[in-house]
Amino acid sequence: MEAGLLESRLSMEDYEKLQSLFLGDSETGVSFTRAEFIEQAWSAVRRGSREEYGLLFDSVVVTQEQRIDWERLTSFLLLGLSEKEENERAATVPRWQPPRTLTPPHRDPVQQVVYLRSSSRYLSVSKGGTLGVWAGEDFALLQTHRLHNDSVRPKDLWVTAMVVLHNVHKIAVSFTSKELCFYDLLSKQQFSCQYKLQGLRYAPLSLDYWCHPTYPAQAVLTMGDTGGQVSAICFRSAQISLFERPSPGAETDSADIIKWKELVEGRHRCCYTLRHRAHGHAWVRRVRFLGSLEALLSCSTSPQSSMVIGWREKEGEPLRVTAFHTEKGTNDLDHHSGMNLIATAGIDNKVLLWNPYVISKPVGVLRGHMSSVTAVRFIVDKKQLISFSKDKVLRLWDVASQLCIQRIAGIFPKTQEECHTLLFLSEERSRLLLSFNSLLLLMEAKREEGRRVTSHENSVTCVLYNSLFRQVISSDSGSSVICWLVDTGQKVKQFHRCHGDAEISTMALDGTQTRLFTAGTDGVVKIWDFNGHCHHRLNAGRDQAVDISQVLVLKRTVLVMGWERMLTVFRLPSFSQFIVQPSEWKGGVQHNDDVLCAAFLPPQTLVTGSYDGELTVWNNSTENALRKLRPDPERERSRPQTGQNHTDTPPRAVMASPDSSSSDLASCGGSGLVRFWNTVQSGLVAVFTAHKDIGSIIMTMTACGRYLITADMEGTLKTWGIQEYCLLPSNGVTNEAPELLGSLRPHMDCVTHLETCLHGGRLLLLSASADCSVALSYLPGDTVGVFGQVCVCVCVCVLSHRCVTGTYLRQWRKGRTILLSEFHNIFNCKTPFLDKTILNIITSPIN
Repeated sequence: MEAGLLESRLSMEDYEKLQSLFLGDSETGVSFTRAEFIEQAWSAVRRGSREEYGLLFDSVVVTQEQRIDWERLTSFLLLGLSEKEENERAATVPRWQPPRTLTPPHRDPVQQVVYLRSSSRYLSVSKGGTLGVWAGEDFALLQTHRLHNDSVRPKDLWVTAMVVLHNVHKIAVSFTSKELCFYDLLSKQQFSCQYKLQGLRYAPLSLDYWCHPTYPAQAVLTMGDTGGQVSAICFRSAQISLFERPSPGAETDSADIIKWKELVEGRHRCCYTLRHRAHGHAWVRRVRFLGSLEALLSCSTSPQSSMVIGWREKEGEPLRVTAFHTEKGTNDLDHHSGMNLIATAGIDNKVLLWNPYVISKPVGVLRGHMSSVTAVRFIVDKKQLISFSKDKVLRLWDVASQLCIQRIAGIFPKTQEECHTLLFLSEERSRLLLSFNSLLLLMEAKREEGRRVTSHENSVTCVLYNSLFRQVISSDSGSSVICWLVDTGQKVKQFHRCHGDAEISTMALDGTQTRLFTAGTDGVVKIWDFNGHCHHRLNAGRDQAVDISQVLVLKRTVLVMGWERMLTVFRLPSFSQFIVQPSEWKGGVQHNDDVLCAAFLPPQTLVTGSYDGELTVWNNSTENALRKLRPDPERERSRPQTGQNHTDTPPRAVMASPDSSSSDLASCGGSGLVRFWNTVQSGLVAVFTAHKDIGSIIMTMTACGRYLITADMEGTLKTWGIQEYCLLPSNGVTNEAPELLGSLRPHMDCVTHLETCLHGGRLLLLSASADCSVALSYLPGDTVGVFGQVCVCVCVCVLSHRCVTGTYLRQWRKGRTILLSEFHNIFNCKTPFLDKTILNIITSPIN
C-alpha cells in the first residue's frame, strides 16, 4: 500500500479494534453504511481523520450495496499487500545495459576472474598464463603480465585456476604441472612468486579461499583436483606467515619450495591439512569452504557424488563426509549463507536447491533450461539466483518463489567450437562478467528508477494484434499468454503454462485470426483457439529443445526457424493429426548459418535472413532459391564509421511496400543498421544507422509502407517516414537516413517485439519488452500507456440533478478508488488510454 494512506499507518492494535467493531460477540458480524463506518471506526481507533475513513470506505466498497463488513475490508487489505509484493518483486529484476566486449588481452581461454578489494581492480588469467589487470570503475585494461613458473617451459605452462588471498595480499594460481604458486601483490616486482607448493598427486582444477571475518589470521585454502580429491590447507596464523620460513642460507630471491608431503605430515606448525576422496576418480569441478557450516563443499560430474560436503570436526580428526546424488552430475555450485541453501548446476538441465542437512532430495527444482547448466551464482542481498546454460541462455530466478523472473538470450557471442564459459558476479557493483573462450563480455545493471508498471510477471517476448476480436495478445518467458482490450487496457483472459516450464519465444496468428501459434523453447509450436484449447502440436525441434525465433504462417504452409540452416516446414495436408511432423523443405540448405527471420511478399516471394547477415530470396511456390543478398562493405564505405562490423546479424527482415520502384525489402541487424534492398535486381539500395552504439535492433513496418519503426536494447523506439524514401533508382547506395518523425522511450529494457495495428481509425504501435511491460503508442506520436497501469474510469453520481462531491474514480484492474478531489491531479498527468474517459452515469437516486 502507498505511503501516507490510512491503512498503511494503522497498527496491529488498531486493526484488532476494527475487528472487534465488525465482529464483536457475533459469529456472522455486522456491516455499516458509509456514514456509520466513518463515525464508529474513527471513534474506536482514534487515528487519522474522518475524511480518511471515508476514503477507505470508498476504496473497499465498489458495488451498489454501499455497505462494508469485515470480510470486504480484509479482502481489500490482502489484495493491496499482494499488489505491493508483486510490484516490489518486479522492481528487483535488473535492467541490463547493452553488453560490452572488453579489449581482449588473452589469446586462449580465460580460466578465472577475481576482484582485488585492496586496489578495487579486477584480474583475469588465461590458460597460457596471461594476467590482465582491469580498472574497477570502467573496466579499462590497465596492464598485462605473463605469469612465470620455472618448473615448466613457457609454452607448456597451463593455468587451471586462480584465487585471491585478501587478508595477506596474495593470489594463488594452480597449474597442470601439479603445482600451486603464491604470488605477492605488494612486492616491488609485480606478481613475484613467493611460495611454490609442489608434490601434489593430481593437478588442481578449482580453488577457494576463506578467512575468518573476526580473526583474519585463521584461513582455509581449498583445492579440488583431477583425481577426485578435495584438499584444504587450514592456516593458523596466515597474516604472519602462510608456511614455515626457509632455513638460514636459502636463496631469498627465489620462491620458497613447499612440499605437500610436509604439510600432510604436520611439519609446518602454522597450518594443517584436511582431505577426502568421496568423488572417486571424477574431476572436482568446484570447491567452496563454508565458514558458517565449518564444511568443505564440492561437486563433480559423477551422479553418485554430484555434491559432497566434508564436515570439519576437531583438528586432527578426519572429515565427516556426506554425498548427494543427482541423475547426471553437477557442473557448478554456490551457497547462500543467509538462507542456508546450496544451488547446483545440473548436466540434466536442472538447477537444484539443497538444504545441506537433507541428502534425500532437493528442496527445490528450477526447470527451464534446455541444455546443460554450466554456472550458478546467488545474488545474496536480493535472494535471487543467476544460472547460465551451455546454449548461452542466462536466467534469473526468484529463490523464494522458485520462479524464473528474467531470461536473456541472443546477445551472447556465437562460437563455432566447444566453448569454455566462465561466470563472475560482482554483486556490489551489479556487474556480470562472462567469458567465451578468450572473449570477455561485461554486463552492467542500470540504476533503478523507482517503481515501474508491468504487464507480465516475466519478460514479455511477443505482442500481436487480433483485428477480429480487437484485442492485444502478449506472451512471456514464464509461458503465459494474456489477452487485453485496447480501449481500456483491461485484461480479458490469461493462459498459464502454455508450454509447461519452457518459455514462449514468439507467436503468430493465422489468416482468419481465429488460431494462435505459440512457439516454445521446448521445440514445439502449438496451435490454439481463443478458448484455450490446443488443436495441434507441431514437432519443430524433432523432440529436441530448440530456440525458435519466428513462425511464419502462409496460405498452405507454416515455416519455423531459428536454430538451424534450413527452414522447417509444415504443410496443411499433414494437419489431420494432433501431433504434426515437419515435411522436407524442397530447397534444401542454402544458408551458411542459422536462419533467424523471414518475410513474405505476395504472390510468391519469400526472403530469409541468417545469423551471418546473408539474405536468400526464394520462390515460395517451388521452394527454389533464386538469389542471395549480402552486405557489401565496399559499396557502403561512404557511410560514416560507427566502430562496428559492417556484416551485422539481422534478427528481423521486413518486406517494404511493393509499390516502391527502387526497394522492396528492408532488413536490420546487430549493429544498429537498417538496409533497403531491391530483391529483383539483387542490389543494396540504402543503408543508414538507426541507433548508434547500441547493439542489436529490431523493426517493423506499417502495412501501407508509410512508417518504419525501429527499437533497441535500451527501450527506445524511433519512427521513420519511408513513404517517399528510395523511390527513384540510383546507381549507388544511399547513406542518407529517411525522415525521423519521432523518438520515445516507453520501456526501461530491451524491446523484444513490435507490432503495428489500425484500431478505431488510428494507427497504433504495440511494443513488448524484457522489462515485463507491453506499451501502446500513437503512430507517430507519444506513448499512450502500459497495459496494467491505472486507467481512469469516472463514476458520476447524480442526485437531484447535482453532482455529488464524494464521487470517486475507480482504478482499473484492482477495483480501488480515489476521491474526485484528486481527479484534477490525474488529468494533469499523462493522457489515459486512447484519451477516453468512460462515464458511467448512475441516474438512480441514492437513498
